[in-house]
Amino acid sequence: MVEIKTPEQIAKMREAGLVVAAIHAATREAAVPGATTKDLDEVARKVIAEHGAKSNFLGYGGFPATICTSVNEVVVHGIPDEKTVLKDGDVISIDAGAIIDGWHGDAAFTAFVGSGHAPELIELSRVTEESMWAGIAAVKKGNRLVDVSRAIESYIRRQPRPPKGKYGIIEEYGGHGIGSEMHMDPHLLNYVDKRRLLGRHNPKLVPGFCLAIEPMVSLGTPRTEVLEDDWTVITTDGTWSSHWEHSVALTEAGPIVLTSPDCGKAKLAEYGVTTAPDPLG
Repeated sequence: MVEIKTPEQIAKMREAGLVVAAIHAATREAAVPGATTKDLDEVARKVIAEHGAKSNFLGYGGFPATICTSVNEVVVHGIPDEKTVLKDGDVISIDAGAIIDGWHGDAAFTAFVGSGHAPELIELSRVTEESMWAGIAAVKKGNRLVDVSRAIESYIRRQPRPPKGKYGIIEEYGGHGIGSEMHMDPHLLNYVDKRRLLGRHNPKLVPGFCLAIEPMVSLGTPRTEVLEDDWTVITTDGTWSSHWEHSVALTEAGPIVLTSPDCGKAKLAEYGVTTAPDPLG
């Protein structure tokens, strides 16, 4: 069952989304050579406390930290620790969430540590981020869930292949509904699966529909494996990856990117999409 939100509930999710945006800003600044991923987790923990919010990652299914820190070949769910020291040239994806009055926000971004990154890594992050925005632009009344999947995949497939390898759209993980829980129906694939075009797998998008849209793309295989800690997900061929995510609400007036400081107004304008007014004014 898809949870349809009221305008008041979407406003609470916007509050949670702004906390997530603050976590992103603080951890992006802290992701420098010499910092540990545990340092980044402490930064996120402080931001959540300062905003009077709660973490929706800490304790989720036993997850032991406030954020996920996924470095280089780690796709998602990397656990912050004191042993992982960021180095010049690393790529890190930081996934963060927050709860305000029982309503959730969830978003992720990819950052470059230091300098000297290969052009194909910079392009990988750009392609992944832009595919997310293409998916967000497809969140329209009358569209179906598969239209979001198609927009993400189509954007990636249209891009020139990297000099070595290809863009692997991660298959085992994708986006999801969000609201009174962090992960809810429906599951959102980042590619089109013709077996999921009917029924509950492909609902129509209506006002009150909220999605976390999160493409994950590697420079090689779309396949992953989970390490012995039961959380850390890596590419099976060791290629590096990128992960971007925003939480989005569809309203009568259009979409709102709940975890973007400007509600996604600037980026969606590039796609000819007008965002709804910020519910917090």
